[in-house]
Amino acid sequence: MAIIGLYVIGVAVLVALIFAIVWFVFGRGEDLPPVGRDTTLTRLPRAGIGGDDVRGLVFAQTLRGYKAVEVDWALEKLAREIDELRDVVQELSGRDVADTGTMPTVQVRNIDE
Repeated sequence: MAIIGLYVIGVAVLVALIFAIVWFVFGRGEDLPPVGRDTTLTRLPRAGIGGDDVRGLVFAQTLRGYKAVEVDWALEKLAREIDELRDVVQELSGRDVADTGTMPTVQVRNIDE
């Protein structure tokens, strides 16, 4: 019985030794160092946010969901972009009225005709 115990202990030590050597030689298997706690992976362009940018958003997950700071930042950036686009639309709509003196109209044709 003692021989079996020594055999099991010897195999366990050998496996632990091989694991330690491989771990020190090859590392933890990461290509890059881990991201710091205060670093975010959430990215949006400075201007001209498109649908693909919004669809590609990734928020860091915490124990109780997503990081509120990252979500708030992304929503604020999107809100500013929407406000800027609406201002441009308002300005261009006002320019059309000022140029002609009347409201721009669109003619719709019947498909049946």
